Amino acid sequence: LSPGPIDNSGLFSDLETQSLKEHLIDELDYILVPTEAWNKLVSWYGCIDGQQPIVRKVVEYGLFVKHCKVEVYLLELQLCESSDPDNAVRCHFSKADTVATIEKEMRKLFNIPAEKETRLWNRYMNTYEQLSKLDSTVQDAGLYQGQVVLIEVRNDDGTWPEQHFLANHKLIIDCVMINVSKVSTYTSHSWCSILATLKQQKNVGGLNNFIKQGSGFVCNSYNCRDSASLSQPGLCGLSNLGNTCFMNSALQCLSNTPPLTDYFLEDKYEAEINQNNPLGMRGEIAEAYAELIKQMWSGRQSYVAPRMFKTQVGRFAPQFSGYQQQDSQELLAFLLDGLHEDLNRVKKKPYLELKDANGRPDSEVAKEAWENHRLRNDSIIVDIFHGLFKSTLVCPECSKISVTFDPFCYLTLPLPLRRDRAMEVTLVYADPQYRPVQYRVVVPMMGAISDLCESLSKLSGVPAGNMVVTDVYNHRFHKIFQMDEGLNHIMPKDDIFVYEVRKPSEDGSEHITLSVYFREKTMRQSSNTSGTVLFGQPLLISVPKQKLTVDHLYSVVLEQISRYVKLPLVEEYSVPCPDKGTCNGSNGVVEGDIEEMEHQDGGQEGKEKLPEVNPCHAEGCMQIESARDLQPCKKQLFTFSLVNSSGTSEINSLVEGKILKLNAFSALAVDWDSDTRRLLFDEQEAQAFEKHGSMLQPQKKKSVVALTDCIELFTTMETLGEHDPWYCPNCKKHQQATKKFDLWSLPRILVVHLKRFSYSRYWRDKLDTVVEFPIRGLNMSEFVCDPRAGSYVYDLIAVSNHYGVMGVGHYAAYAKNKVTGKWYYFDDSSVSVASEDQIVTKAAYVLFYQRRNSE
Repeated sequence: LSPGPIDNSGLFSDLETQSLKEHLIDELDYILVPTEAWNKLVSWYGCIDGQQPIVRKVVEYGLFVKHCKVEVYLLELQLCESSDPDNAVRCHFSKADTVATIEKEMRKLFNIPAEKETRLWNRYMNTYEQLSKLDSTVQDAGLYQGQVVLIEVRNDDGTWPEQHFLANHKLIIDCVMINVSKVSTYTSHSWCSILATLKQQKNVGGLNNFIKQGSGFVCNSYNCRDSASLSQPGLCGLSNLGNTCFMNSALQCLSNTPPLTDYFLEDKYEAEINQNNPLGMRGEIAEAYAELIKQMWSGRQSYVAPRMFKTQVGRFAPQFSGYQQQDSQELLAFLLDGLHEDLNRVKKKPYLELKDANGRPDSEVAKEAWENHRLRNDSIIVDIFHGLFKSTLVCPECSKISVTFDPFCYLTLPLPLRRDRAMEVTLVYADPQYRPVQYRVVVPMMGAISDLCESLSKLSGVPAGNMVVTDVYNHRFHKIFQMDEGLNHIMPKDDIFVYEVRKPSEDGSEHITLSVYFREKTMRQSSNTSGTVLFGQPLLISVPKQKLTVDHLYSVVLEQISRYVKLPLVEEYSVPCPDKGTCNGSNGVVEGDIEEMEHQDGGQEGKEKLPEVNPCHAEGCMQIESARDLQPCKKQLFTFSLVNSSGTSEINSLVEGKILKLNAFSALAVDWDSDTRRLLFDEQEAQAFEKHGSMLQPQKKKSVVALTDCIELFTTMETLGEHDPWYCPNCKKHQQATKKFDLWSLPRILVVHLKRFSYSRYWRDKLDTVVEFPIRGLNMSEFVCDPRAGSYVYDLIAVSNHYGVMGVGHYAAYAKNKVTGKWYYFDDSSVSVASEDQIVTKAAYVLFYQRRNSE
């Protein structure tokens, strides 16, 4: 059976611009094939007339560690002329395209002659930055989704039409990149003063001359919003470049870490940059970070746009190169490690052998471990952020004890896990006259599908054994669960529908459960071929195996949809009956369209008129044969096709009058023509559902735990899992040993990562437990096992917050300014005063503590 020509129209939200629908899933909604495979498929099956192939590039990320992936979703840019910035045209580009490609497209769009000189600008809010490097890729230029790009055409007299840039007193500069370390003519304060004077005088010519003379002016790569007067250093927001709030939150915490910020503001980093460290980034991360910190602490900007910093991070860490939401703690871990290697004072790392304790005193082993660590790692990051763990492993068989000491840069603390979870599910009753009902059930966190059914049974009265649990996505069954499957396979945002399937009859006849999808047949205007589009809510029906015929299936489905298919029409319009002929379910419809409903005279006003039907001999039509004569044929409301599990391609036609050989959960498509669906199918009722009282009950208050509880949980002894054993040197085999972490020494700046996000193959979740943590006076001395350790008392200086759920949310930060001693709230480009009672919330994700000076 040929599937027909390739049709990608279902992938587009806009056929004209070829914009893809959002959230398409690889290997479910589409598959990626190489050019050769595409050409073969087209030669075999053809392609819908007028459709072009969806061509995508393989984009390479990273400078040292190469990471390649197919760029399915292109970057959308808004292109406009500088003379008409409000009239933007949306175009799509690959991250691998160059700025020159954008310029070429803009010249074509706006009919700019080839001899005219142009230059491009990107715009963020009211700030502009020139795209001067035409050979830069879209990715390296730091362009993001929805970015506005303007093209400026040089006047015939050789000048540039800059007036639109000077509107609203915004200062725009044709940036010249100069090595900061080689410029000494002007300090940052002096050139800011010169720019402010030129801006006030609107002296564009003077500014251009100032740049052209090469007088030592430094234009850094960060756009800024100039304040009318000097603001407090450090109170500087960071523009969101497109889902970069995670980065902004982490940077604000680091910016308000006094010893690290002072190190960069005092230029101490310049003498320690290690450009030859193979584990580093040639000093580029350190230099980019230093430049950003100086901007944020200059006291002249209310916010800056960290484009070049993000670009540098993306070059070395491909996971941060795009504009998807990421994890602020992961960015923080990369940045601290990158700064450490860029600023490592050790130019050549010695080879060191690890030694076990072998019964030696802890103090001796710990001192040796720390000294060895410093022989290979010596930087400002180690000075400020590194501490020492003590790890103890005990073999359960020979009782061998292994003690090691390992450095750490931050503490990742587990949160006490909830024992249950609330799930919202929709129950679809077997009785078709009942609307589906939405329930909220409480199930064990690590329970099985059977636990979900038992909980739902108590609320609904439907026996758990009659339930089938499904995950519905895009009008099809994404997954049908088995009773023994774990609930961790169900993610919070999944649409879970539980179907009541009727019990087998008392005669013990075997029943088979089938998936039923609804499809609308559509005729493509560009060709004479037809296609189908899924719609509505799928069904699960249970049919006795001995009655598995086309007309019985028709009756069962008709009954199931009777609530939202217009009943008067159904009774008059469709009378299925047995037949000795053949019905081709894939195309078995009578030709001709349903006529529009019209009024009749003679007191029949308001009744719907149906087309007259003659005795039919068309293929696919069911005929009614009585014992005496042949009755007129009635047109079917729909026809059947046997399809794949996604409902996208037909497998076989169905033969009328014979018992069908179908397997459990085989998928059938119920195909409607457009007119029938429009006349008979009540879309609103089909989607209607009721809410059970459990949906209206207030949910349990979230539990509150103390930070010290998390630390105690971290230092609690645990047994290693069977997939993570330890190799015992005595037994000469892997063992599920007991493991215990202790804290031996703590750093000046203690970074605490609350492990709110949990990952597994099927499960991603966020724990929104409120963790009570002290603003000042966190005493960690009781958790340090070094008997000779001094006092470890800490005060909070910053918090990275995450609002929302896993994968969808927003990051912001609270931080204490080192100059004023006051707390502030940093939300991207916005900075506002905060009070201490606002800081402890369920959103707290990464905590920064500073150790008090020893008295």
